[in-house]
Amino acid sequence: MKVFKSLFLTVLFLASATVSAQDETENNKRESGHYNTNRFKQLYQEFSTPNMFRTASGAPGPSYYQQQADYVMDIELDDKNKKLSGFETITYSNNSPDPLEFLWVQLDQNKRAKDSKSPLIEPSDALPGDMAENFVKNYMWTPFDGGFNILEVKDAKGNPLKYTINQTMMRIDMPKVLKPGEKFVYSIKWWYNINDHVVDRARSGYETFEDGNRGYVIAQFYPRMAVYNDVEGWQHSQFWGRDEFALPFGNFEVNITVPADHILDATGELQNRKDIFTKEMMARYEAAKKSFDKPVVIVTQAEAEAASKGFATAKRTWKFKAENVRDYAFATSRKYIWDMMAVKMGSGSVMAVSLYPPESNPLWEDWSTRAVASTLKTYSRMTFDYPYPKAISVSAKNQGMEYPMICWNHGRPNKDGTISDRTKYGMISVIIHEVGHNYFPMIVNSDERQWTWMDEGLNTFTQYVAEQDFGEEYPEAIAPNRKYPSRRGPAKNIVDYMAGDQSQLAPIMTKGLNTYNFGANAYAKPATALNILRETIMGRELFDFAFKTYANRWMFKHPTPEDFFRTMEDASAIDLDWYWREWFYTTDYVDIGVKEVKKFYVTSKINTEARQMMDANGIKESDLPPLVYFVKEDSEDFEESMRDVKIEDVKTLKEYIADNIPAEERANLKNPRFFYEIIFEKPGGIPMPIIVQLTYSDGSSERITYPAEIWRKNDESVGKFFGSEKEIIKIEVDPDEETADIDTSNNTWPKRKKLGAFDKFKNKTKTD
Repeated sequence: MKVFKSLFLTVLFLASATVSAQDETENNKRESGHYNTNRFKQLYQEFSTPNMFRTASGAPGPSYYQQQADYVMDIELDDKNKKLSGFETITYSNNSPDPLEFLWVQLDQNKRAKDSKSPLIEPSDALPGDMAENFVKNYMWTPFDGGFNILEVKDAKGNPLKYTINQTMMRIDMPKVLKPGEKFVYSIKWWYNINDHVVDRARSGYETFEDGNRGYVIAQFYPRMAVYNDVEGWQHSQFWGRDEFALPFGNFEVNITVPADHILDATGELQNRKDIFTKEMMARYEAAKKSFDKPVVIVTQAEAEAASKGFATAKRTWKFKAENVRDYAFATSRKYIWDMMAVKMGSGSVMAVSLYPPESNPLWEDWSTRAVASTLKTYSRMTFDYPYPKAISVSAKNQGMEYPMICWNHGRPNKDGTISDRTKYGMISVIIHEVGHNYFPMIVNSDERQWTWMDEGLNTFTQYVAEQDFGEEYPEAIAPNRKYPSRRGPAKNIVDYMAGDQSQLAPIMTKGLNTYNFGANAYAKPATALNILRETIMGRELFDFAFKTYANRWMFKHPTPEDFFRTMEDASAIDLDWYWREWFYTTDYVDIGVKEVKKFYVTSKINTEARQMMDANGIKESDLPPLVYFVKEDSEDFEESMRDVKIEDVKTLKEYIADNIPAEERANLKNPRFFYEIIFEKPGGIPMPIIVQLTYSDGSSERITYPAEIWRKNDESVGKFFGSEKEIIKIEVDPDEETADIDTSNNTWPKRKKLGAFDKFKNKTKTD
């Protein structure tokens, strides 16, 4: 290799001499200086300066703090009147270094108040026609009044507190400034009308079944403390309906009163199980705690159907406690079937749980709890052991929403009991996704209101890993597909979105409320970016270690995007600033291809190009050491006989090897007969590794990956010149479609012949 290197350097010297001469004659024509627009420059301008709260490594700093909000609540559900009322006492701990003059509380239910401004921020156009359902909803429907009715706000001594409601936010004016290290205790009494979540597609509410019974999935139902932190101060961005929420951690004691014939589960551990459960239920529950391979039914379908025929007027209170959670939710109905199984977790176990009406069977009894259990295993492997006692999946029509330890999920059989693959995979995927949200953002507690992708994108990425694991754990669920058909994650699945109209695209680093295609931008694109990082840029070992480091650093804390970006680099020793900038801060796309391929042979005879370079610089051939010359196959210097010349017969090489290479080392020398210059082009903005598949005339192939840094000095095209012992007959860039290249028409040499419409139709019919 030293031989060839020295020869290449000699030729390069000649080229550089020519350029230098040109520079001297044209030094009066220089362009003016320019700003550094290199795609590989560091993100110093985009990132905040590290400080005592958040370090340059991406870890919490020595002065990191977070507030705490503890709740004691008494909640009552009025099933007859579809009304929820509550009384809550909040203990707010100011762990910040800042004195606080007031507190901010979130009132998400006010999004459904009669005077809500949420419908007013969406523009609308005249249409030539509309569905009857939409017409009634948009033009005939009386607005539902589902906003909070605040009855009182008092301090710990029972004195009224002044408060101001601004849409979905309420400011509590404290009697005096809350100093660092102090606590403030106050209470709120409230009620609101529960909405039909099937009609308004809300995150919380009730569903009415054909027999007149209802299933309630209740969340965002109580006035909740907003986050105060070192990044934004108070996070009191209004809740318009799309962006979710940011919440502090705390401990909850919650007493929930419902009709006596209801089955209920919620965030936290049930404190009065022996008062609630029958002897049969207790025996089944004890069996479930020891069942690690299949769910045990706590309330059977027959029992649920029997309960559905009544309507109890008596009441019963379920008592729960939850520690170190950021939110609270519950589900209740007299129609619920209830099953559970245990999942090994560290040195102990947690419970995977499902609640569902008979309408959800046979699908849910087969796969819901198994999907919960499988999800906990994968996410714990990728992050940390699940720290809570249970994870609950609740069947709710058209739903997909998450809260600590509990989530709502869609997917039900047809009325005749048949189940399509779309329904089955859709249900399993939504359960994996929503249960996975326990990790992001319920524990790794990012700000969903500002950075939607930090929970949805990270979670969708991990969901993809979990889906593939589920397919391996339960192959009978996906037969005969062999591999779980994940919708988001694989690079090729994001191509259509990234190739779309730029006027309808926004960078990932955009507030969710302001994006055009919310699902693709907040879920699919960041998930794909992380999957490409794992599979193509970093490799699984480095990625998984860094990802796990981030999760453990920020579990039960409030990370920002920079904390994630910095940690991934800190734990891997890979500079990823170029990747974050292009994938997260821009709407650029990937398009890399083969621009040109040149084939060369070697000779000792000087060629025309070399002679011209020498003449231009006043250099004689005799002034240089003997050179090996490269002759392009289609040049005027090419002779047909060069095809058959063996490399060891080239006079210059033969003499050099004889004089300088010991005999025992000559056998290790390669014998490249063919030389190629491949020019790669990059019409797309995002630099990516160039993954090249070379196919040789003997049918063998080789894959070479050039790191993305190959583009650092030329953002449009780069060349690679190399020797080969075998003749190349095909070159393909990104053969496995792992970089999200939006245009593969330039990925192959020789270029693919474009098919006409009839040929495409013929090929399609052959595979159908």
